[in-house]
Amino acid sequence: MQHLGISWSPLSSLTQGIINFQALKQLPREKVQLATKFGRAGFDASGVIVKGTPEYVRSCCEASLKCLDVDYIDLYYIHRIDASVPIEYTMGELKKLVNEGKIKYIGLCEASPDTIRRAHAVHPITAIQMDYSLWVRDVEEEIFPLCRELGIGIVPYSPLGRGFFAGKAVVGSMENNSLADHPRLQGENFDKNKVLYFRVEALAKKHGCTPAQLALAWVLHQGDDVVPIPGTTKIKNLHSNIDSLKLKLTKDDLKEITDAVPINEVAGSRSSNEAFHKTTWEFVKTPLPK
Repeated sequence: MQHLGISWSPLSSLTQGIINFQALKQLPREKVQLATKFGRAGFDASGVIVKGTPEYVRSCCEASLKCLDVDYIDLYYIHRIDASVPIEYTMGELKKLVNEGKIKYIGLCEASPDTIRRAHAVHPITAIQMDYSLWVRDVEEEIFPLCRELGIGIVPYSPLGRGFFAGKAVVGSMENNSLADHPRLQGENFDKNKVLYFRVEALAKKHGCTPAQLALAWVLHQGDDVVPIPGTTKIKNLHSNIDSLKLKLTKDDLKEITDAVPINEVAGSRSSNEAFHKTTWEFVKTPLPK
């Protein structure tokens, strides 16, 4: 348990990405571990557009290299899986980019067990990014064991339950909260889920930390191969997240925290948008190559 992850999404915020990356360029390039992604290409009447064609893979990689002004990307993720393209075709182009030195490692996001196995057979996968937190744990049953069988790192996104365990939605105001329309923060669901938050808050007091730090420490204690990526826009929250590394939880502590948030008591869907939910690993299957 040593790391908090940092990923970079330059194409989603181009100007901010360029400005911030100038600061990173003051460091030796080998000291910076840079991760970015491709795949989600927009929306149409049918929902989220996901592209995994070889042509799109290469065009996105070349655009990111130019945008970031670097010679290579350390970890390049397929951000959602294209259900219309065999994963072997997508991976084939990524393998070429590895051989050309433009990327070092390949990651998948929201990939099913079958997709993971097939992708890994083309080229070793370094990391799998999945929604995972105290209140989203369905990946523990099959995906975690598969990643450990294949030697793939696990990168939980939204490790604080999309900020729920930071407490602002519960003890603060929902005004201007980007998650105000999340199913788990609506009506009866919210009333039920607040009980879970207060249980975690009570345990956090016991451990002398914030609920967010306890929730993040719980994720970190799931294994040395688990590297969460908590998102934040504030320096104080960044420091608070880093301080979660100081928490040492015993097996009994972990069980107590886990038991405080029984999955069968969590109310509401994990996704705020049905279109996005349809691009997650439970739904997306890629065709076999012809």
